[in-house]
Amino acid sequence: MEQHWSSVCALILALGACVHFDVVFAAEAECNLTAKPGVCPRRQWGSGLCAEFCSDDSDCLNDEKCCHNGCGHECIAPYTVKPGRCTLPQGTLMCAEFCYHDGQCPGEQKCCKTTCGHACSEPC
Repeated sequence: MEQHWSSVCALILALGACVHFDVVFAAEAECNLTAKPGVCPRRQWGSGLCAEFCSDDSDCLNDEKCCHNGCGHECIAPYTVKPGRCTLPQGTLMCAEFCYHDGQCPGEQKCCKTTCGHACSEPC
C-alpha cells in the first residue's frame, strides 16, 4: 500500500511540473504577441461559428482584432465610438440589428437605435 501512495505522489508532482511549464511558456509566448488597439465588440446574440479563424491579432488584416465570437475566434473590426450623437428613432418600424457598434458603420455614420433594433445613420 505504501508503494502505491509514493507512485501517486510522483505522478502528481510530474503533472504539476508539466502544468507549470505549460503556463510559463504560454505566458512568454503571449508577451511576444502584439495586440492591436481597440476593444473586441461584445458578443452578439447566440454564438458564432465554432472554428478558430485566428489565434491573435497578428492573424487579422488591417485594424481587425482576433475576438471570441461565442464559440470560436474570428477577425472582427474593433469596437469604436465615433463623434456625434444619434437622433431619436423615427416612426418607421425597424426591428433588426444592422450594426452593434459605430466601427461597423461606413464613414462618419454611427450605430444608432431604431424603434426596436440598431442601424447605421448620420449623426447630428
